[in-house]
Amino acid sequence: MSHHTNPLLALNRRRWLQFTGTTLAGALGATGLSALLPAAPAQAQSAYKALVCVFLYGGNDGMNTVVPTDLTRHNQYAGVRGELALPRSSLVGLSGTDLGLHPAMAALSSAWSEGSLAPVLNVGPLYAPMSKSEYRNAAAGSSLIPDSLFSHADQQVLWEAASTDALERTGWGGRAAATLGTTNPVISLGGSGRFGLSAYQPPLVLPEPGATFGLEGLTDTSWAPVAARKTALEAMYADAQANTLLNTYGQQQRDAFAVATRLGDLVKVQPGSTGSSAAINNAFAPITADGKISTGIGKQLYQVAKLVEGRAVVQGDRQIFFAQQGGYDTHGDQIASTNLVGAHAGLLKALADAMACFHNAMKAIGQDQGVTLFTQSDFGRTFKPNSSKGTDHAWGNHHLVLGGAVKGNATYGTYPELVLGGANDVGVDSWERHGRWIPAVGVDQYAATLLSWLGASSGQLATVLPNLKNFSQKNLGFV
Repeated sequence: MSHHTNPLLALNRRRWLQFTGTTLAGALGATGLSALLPAAPAQAQSAYKALVCVFLYGGNDGMNTVVPTDLTRHNQYAGVRGELALPRSSLVGLSGTDLGLHPAMAALSSAWSEGSLAPVLNVGPLYAPMSKSEYRNAAAGSSLIPDSLFSHADQQVLWEAASTDALERTGWGGRAAATLGTTNPVISLGGSGRFGLSAYQPPLVLPEPGATFGLEGLTDTSWAPVAARKTALEAMYADAQANTLLNTYGQQQRDAFAVATRLGDLVKVQPGSTGSSAAINNAFAPITADGKISTGIGKQLYQVAKLVEGRAVVQGDRQIFFAQQGGYDTHGDQIASTNLVGAHAGLLKALADAMACFHNAMKAIGQDQGVTLFTQSDFGRTFKPNSSKGTDHAWGNHHLVLGGAVKGNATYGTYPELVLGGANDVGVDSWERHGRWIPAVGVDQYAATLLSWLGASSGQLATVLPNLKNFSQKNLGFV
């Protein structure tokens, strides 16, 4: 798993630690250089809406996540996949379609039945729609070809940035938050990835439920020396300075203290603890044991659920969240059977269980129409397995969108032709026919559909997604 951080911000954090001898967990980067910028415009909308990005680091195998159920295509699939193939009888059927989900994702079947789940097929970084001949005939260095295809670190950047330039520094979530003028930056429960970074602001990174969010060692001011130290720090940062940068730095710290004070108690809540929500606790009960969420992705989505319910404390009626799950680089031992044997099955079960609990929590607190969750990942994996009972790096991939506003009971995009070396496979010669699918849908189109629902205008979409102009269909209609 690779995360991309701003070296300047990392340096500032180190100097902060050297200067104060303490740690401000997450809140230090809450405002970035916002004090140098004009005040963000107030949101005109009143109804709360939030996007929740779940990034699957390592490159999820979409071909064993969303699988054909019709006999002809399943035979094609099984003929290539061999021992990695999922039996038709094991698949979680998506009624009304000829596709099914991996059996480990059974927890999402009710979301499909109620029309709140939609697969978006064969999505990936694209500068513009591309055919196989255009891909094969493109000159070296052509802008049509995304940078460094099949590379983890670079493709993570392209997905998180909605770009075909691996040097792009900002993420599409961060740019959207800045362009829409949201009250908060992207709130990340999964580290400081590229997705939430804007030109002047990093994401606000929060810890897991039960953790302290604030100045380490300075949260309990009942002891006089601690209270005195905190008071001294606050006074120091309140002093006006002749230097603009010093004033800006002081404002950063004041804002960080304020965010930590405002959110600290909410962040610390765990299932069953004082201040916890019975509605959310009940929704997450299937993955809770002894008052704690059992999976990493579950903890992150539990935290998001609390922040949605506590939106009056969090502030703002538009919010973008980021969560992540690692471990999807399944080059070996990926075998996935009906009894959930194999690395990939375990990952998908943890993901689907957490998504289902989160969706049920949103329904329980009356926010399912206002919260939409979607997946991203480095890339898809090869249709053809390797010799280690796994799959290798590819390009186009299948993703899931979940929420009450989703136009479910339907699929979006186009499933690839299941032929090695065929029209959707980048390979021609026998040695390169592995089923690396040229995407049918660009990341820009996927992001634009989500951001349009969030409230972005066509002009704002053009600012956030520069390559969107190259696509005639800008909204895929799944939400």
